[in-house]
Amino acid sequence: MTDVLRRGRASLAFSFFAQGATFALLVTRIPGIQDRYGVSDGLLPVFLAAVPILAGVGSVTTEQLVKRIRPSRLLRWSQPVVLLALLGVGAGGQMAELGVALAAFGLAVGALDASMNMLGVSLQRTYGRSIMLSFHAAYSLGGIVGASLAWVGAHWHLALWVSYLPVVAVLLPAVVVGSRWYVDGDPAALDGQGEGERGQEDGGSVVFKLLLPLCLVMTFAYIGDSTVSNWSAKYLQDTLGSSEQLATVPYNVYMVTTLLGRTIGDLGVRRFGAATVVRLGALVAALGFAVVAGAPGAWVGMLGFTLLGLGLCVLVPQTFAAAGRLFPGASDAAIARLNIFNYVGFLVGSPLVGALGDAWSYRGAMLVPMVLVLVTLVYARSFAAQPDRYGGGHERPRTADVGRGSNGL
Repeated sequence: MTDVLRRGRASLAFSFFAQGATFALLVTRIPGIQDRYGVSDGLLPVFLAAVPILAGVGSVTTEQLVKRIRPSRLLRWSQPVVLLALLGVGAGGQMAELGVALAAFGLAVGALDASMNMLGVSLQRTYGRSIMLSFHAAYSLGGIVGASLAWVGAHWHLALWVSYLPVVAVLLPAVVVGSRWYVDGDPAALDGQGEGERGQEDGGSVVFKLLLPLCLVMTFAYIGDSTVSNWSAKYLQDTLGSSEQLATVPYNVYMVTTLLGRTIGDLGVRRFGAATVVRLGALVAALGFAVVAGAPGAWVGMLGFTLLGLGLCVLVPQTFAAAGRLFPGASDAAIARLNIFNYVGFLVGSPLVGALGDAWSYRGAMLVPMVLVLVTLVYARSFAAQPDRYGGGHERPRTADVGRGSNGL
């Protein structure tokens, strides 16, 4: 059983890594995609908005599908579709082909994000300790690798399909092979029972009123994240007066500090509890936005973006984990519903900051995500383990792991 869980954890971490690289390759080559297909500046936001909207549809659909199909099976089929859709974006030549590829990418990525986090939450419950941040650390590492490969492609003026094909050729067979070891994490999955025997996972329901605080935290976290990814370079160059080369640094620094924070974050959760780590993360992120808004120059601004990476990085993984704790009998449905607000934050964040920056000032606009992140403090109690369910404020091991302990896992 120890080997089963180890392989399951490693294969799921690789899935997170592959998705991080895939998504980074798409979003960091948007100018190249625009040039290849002749997408105008006015039409580009339509294409960009369509992806998270369709991803939300994919997540809603996943909530229904997991009533009949294991999350591991959904992940096994959705990740290859995402990779092939990325290749389709790079290989097409007509606007309609771009639309079809992005539609496939969006729908599949909604199912992929939801099912990945379902597996992560159920594995964390089986382990009986916090491991969720380690999966998202793998995603951050994949994002760094993907962004670096995208830079190479842009620097050498490679065609999109030339940049994407080697990555897909490596990741596609790897994720297919790795999917053999996915573990759903419930007793039925660990004991090799049939598809129809879902254990107790279907034995509960999601009360949206209870889930709403986590949905708001997810939205606020992604508003902050999209602010950094979409506006850090422009802010540093236009507002803080940096050079064009220096303006590319903040997002890289943000990704590296996100990776660092997630790598060590599980230790903090185990030592101090999820609610304390979330409160600290929200305070550090708010401080980061305050430093960015008040920075007298580019280097102080980069310090602010560094703090943002360290603060925001813990919020999303712990929000998924908290949903699993809050609805132990319906965690799959809760995570699929919560995952929708990932895309809501992504859709709202960039236009919100842009509109406020144009109407007011970009310094002032940075204070809005700061305030929203601080609202997380109000909902931090939702991240605490329920003593009557988990005993002592810790994750409760699943039935398959009771009496076996977690030594060596």
